[in-house]
Amino acid sequence: MSSQQHTVEKIGGTSMSNFEAVRDNIVMGNREHGDWYNRIFVVSAYGGVTDELLEHKKTGEPGVYALFADAESDWAWGDDLTKLVKFLTDLNAELFEDQMLRQQADQFIMDRVEGVRGCLIDLQRLCSYGQFQLEEHLLTVREMLAGIGEAHSAFNTSLKLQHEGVNARFVDLTGWRDNELLPLDEKLKQAFASIDLTRELPIVTGYAQCKEGLMRTFDRGYSEMTFSRIAVITEAKEAVIHKEYHLSSADPKIVGEDKVVPIGRTNYDVADQLANLGMEAIHPRAAKGLRQNDIPLRVKNTFEPEHTGTLITRDYVSEKPQVEIVAGHKGVFAIEVFDQDMQGEPGCDRRILDVLTRFKVRFITKDSNANTITHYVDSTLKHVKRVVRALKEEFPNGEICTRKVALVSAIGSDLQVPGILARTLQSLADEGIGILAVHQCLRQVDMQFVVKEDHYRPAIIKLHQTLIETHNHEYAIVAA
Repeated sequence: MSSQQHTVEKIGGTSMSNFEAVRDNIVMGNREHGDWYNRIFVVSAYGGVTDELLEHKKTGEPGVYALFADAESDWAWGDDLTKLVKFLTDLNAELFEDQMLRQQADQFIMDRVEGVRGCLIDLQRLCSYGQFQLEEHLLTVREMLAGIGEAHSAFNTSLKLQHEGVNARFVDLTGWRDNELLPLDEKLKQAFASIDLTRELPIVTGYAQCKEGLMRTFDRGYSEMTFSRIAVITEAKEAVIHKEYHLSSADPKIVGEDKVVPIGRTNYDVADQLANLGMEAIHPRAAKGLRQNDIPLRVKNTFEPEHTGTLITRDYVSEKPQVEIVAGHKGVFAIEVFDQDMQGEPGCDRRILDVLTRFKVRFITKDSNANTITHYVDSTLKHVKRVVRALKEEFPNGEICTRKVALVSAIGSDLQVPGILARTLQSLADEGIGILAVHQCLRQVDMQFVVKEDHYRPAIIKLHQTLIETHNHEYAIVAA
């Protein structure tokens, strides 16, 4: 496989749900027959499928996995799996007009689902004996269920493209009936060793079963790691992510589509800051491999194929210091630990972090002074209550307070603009938005403001207006 000749491209779930857009805007486009190749496509499950398989990403409503993991649900997961079969075959009916192709697609996914059903029944029976604990197998169950979604979309896409004259090849990394468990890189080398990219178009499952267990680290962000490692292992010239929207200067649903602009160029530092706020272009650990191997990442809008999108590279710095994007995170919990004994006592923060780690609670940012440490966490109220109980045991003389807040952030590859922080704070104050806390690091890639939760939208709108719209990126202040 010759290096630096091909791209590796990831297609998100919302885009995957629109096959015509994927075919016309991404796979074929205006390309001649021979130009369809020298690309590898890593696909996500269709929109909503992983929610049904695991649990709803936003509401937490249980899917098959959550019902199976809940000992009290007994056989409810089986009924949910039956509903899932109908959901998946209904998607097939929408995609395939040709009855023979639809039959093939239905048979493929039903074999997978029923195979998993049999496995789960056996596991449940086995774990009815005291020597076997269900908890020890739940991560494997989660991975096995997640893999169904990507296998479904990848198989269907390759089948449909083959029918339309493209030499597509289904590459199944889900480990279905594999005899050995390999490290991810080794698995990918084996999978692509026999593929001729000059005349084959691989359609690859976003989930890859491997020794490392991708869901242990990335949970539902696993497809980004698969995508990133494929780009590194195959020495791609560029990695491309196709989303249903541009990587824009703010969320168009908040600020307005007519006011946001695609970023165009930025660096991996900015991408990491976005990921920290839960608005990731790519998971930081997935970006790490691309950054280290100097592989550029391009984020494109599936529905605007002519637009070049946003190019993310390792060393890019904007020509002049400026804010490139305004982003934020609503529904953040501030967990404040106040203890007079903290002052001069090393290790207090480590004790707090140990508690957060024990309950698998991720913190976005933190601040501290002589006797107070506050962590801003992305979690549910249930988990926060557990954390608070544990912290009260850890700091019996301390006061533990929680508060629901929002974070808004102005991000750019170079924010070294004299007076920008003061002017930004003033603009928020003029809007009647109170600032609960402010964070700005020496690296000068972001400014974070903690505000009341109901001030989230107005703060995003005001920051975008002040830092991006009003001056059309021409707001750099010249020092007197």
